[in-house]
Amino acid sequence: MDPERLAAIINDCPFHEFLNMTVEAADPDSGIVVIRLPFAPGFARSKKAPQIHGGITAALIDIAGVYAIATVIGRTVPTINMSVDYLRMAEGSDLIARARVIKAGRSIGVADIEVSDDGDRLVAVGRGTYSTA
Repeated sequence: MDPERLAAIINDCPFHEFLNMTVEAADPDSGIVVIRLPFAPGFARSKKAPQIHGGITAALIDIAGVYAIATVIGRTVPTINMSVDYLRMAEGSDLIARARVIKAGRSIGVADIEVSDDGDRLVAVGRGTYSTA
């Protein structure tokens, strides 16, 4: 699935469209997807500081994992399980998710995802498990 088609599928979901993400890369051969989430003041965890709420980061991890699997198998998939490890706060920065397919089998898909800020500092890592059946 090419980046243009992937972007169209992502933006078909109102929540994804609200997040205003852009697909920077999508490679079905390597199973790698890169998605940028531009910072918005509404993503802050507090009115007093521009630190990005963890739920936004988790949503980006899940979305990037889903679409990494989708680039390989040609369609979107539902999430079975997901884990997130938060490594540092992102403040007033775009977030860039780099997802890589670990397995895209007949019934299960697994993707690892790294999220960095726009200074290329690692913010969080995650793993998603998806139903490919």
